[in-house]
Amino acid sequence: MLRRLDVRARTRHELATALRDKEVPEEIATAVLERFAELGLIDDADFAEQWVRSRHESRGLSRRALSQELRLKGVDQRIIAEAVAEVSDDDELDAATQLAVGRLRSGQGVEKVRLDRRVLSALARKGYGPEVCWEALRRARGELGEQE
Repeated sequence: MLRRLDVRARTRHELATALRDKEVPEEIATAVLERFAELGLIDDADFAEQWVRSRHESRGLSRRALSQELRLKGVDQRIIAEAVAEVSDDDELDAATQLAVGRLRSGQGVEKVRLDRRVLSALARKGYGPEVCWEALRRARGELGEQE
């Protein structure tokens, strides 16, 4: 168990699943998880905060995508809401715009309509809603000195 925590922080749910997979009796698993929590080795709120910061900055994920990832890791909805609240609307739009700029630059020579569709699709896959996708595309085109 400590090896798993050595690689990266884990949620209580992830560790509980690992213990269950190793067929550790429930009462022993609960005691181990409680002790880990007492020692500060498990802290879902801290995990969620770090996860949101890291994934938003490195991958440009939206609050929606970050929430989904944390849900899959078994983090409580209240903790998820607090963690993703740290990402503002402006932060999301800035990240989406930077992703759009990168996509537009890498798509030089592609027909404008097709490239726009590709950019919008890429942003949607990152979890951004339609309004953010379109605004990010407009801003990205403006940053690159292109007209709409």
